[in-house]
Amino acid sequence: MNNRKGRRRPTRPGEPGPGRAEEARAGRNGESRTPRNGESRAARGGESRPGRADSRPARVVREQRARERRRRRTLWASIGAVVVLVAAGLIGWAVSASKDAGDFTPPGGANPEGTGIVFGTGPVNIDVYADFICPFCKQFEQQAGGTLDQLVAQGKARITYHPVAFLNRFSSTDYSTRSSAASGCAAQSGKFREYSRALFDRQPPEGSAGLSDTQLVDVAVGVGLARDSFANCVRENTFKKWTDHVTEEASRAGINGTPTVLVNGKQVQASAEAVTAAVTAAGE
Repeated sequence: MNNRKGRRRPTRPGEPGPGRAEEARAGRNGESRTPRNGESRAARGGESRPGRADSRPARVVREQRARERRRRRTLWASIGAVVVLVAAGLIGWAVSASKDAGDFTPPGGANPEGTGIVFGTGPVNIDVYADFICPFCKQFEQQAGGTLDQLVAQGKARITYHPVAFLNRFSSTDYSTRSSAASGCAAQSGKFREYSRALFDRQPPEGSAGLSDTQLVDVAVGVGLARDSFANCVRENTFKKWTDHVTEEASRAGINGTPTVLVNGKQVQASAEAVTAAVTAAGE
């Protein structure tokens, strides 16, 4: 007898084989099966990729660098603007100062540069820079003023007095400028030395208002000057711009304190002995 149970019917064309039939049945029964290619790509769609993971930090770095470049450009633009404004201000100040310095009237007895009042014709040049509210200038005048007058009278020296206004901050009325301008009024009338000595004799203390304009006129009358004409000179600030010029030129020459004494351009101690010794040495 033929054993039909052991025999297997041959597979017909288009009919799934035993293995495939089992897979088909498993699929119909809801069992899991191997993902197809399309399903694998869809499943991987939500996975992170190395290129995408790195893109965000790189973008942040680029944005930070761009912000830093913009910040630097803004900073340098601001600095440049400030430099331009400062330069323009300095140029404007220089032009104004130059204009003011060039528009002044020197009093009688001034040197050609208009920076001081000259006495004598001796071969040795002495320059004296003094401020009428400076207490050390007063001491120098009282200790060495007679010696300087003698050097001029003996024909040994030519002295130029520069009444500078360095110490306006030590009075509440710009006394340094007012007294220097008043000395210009005295120089115009040929009384500079007499008036300057009288101003030192009546020197006000630092920090005060200084002598009033009326008192400056009183000092002038005391040395023999006419009240009305001197008062007009003071009231009209006739030599204020000259004082500004004297002070500015002294600063440009490197004079930064008072009293300062130069003999033939070389600074010496502000004393009668030092000046006399320097003049003697220069004349040998």
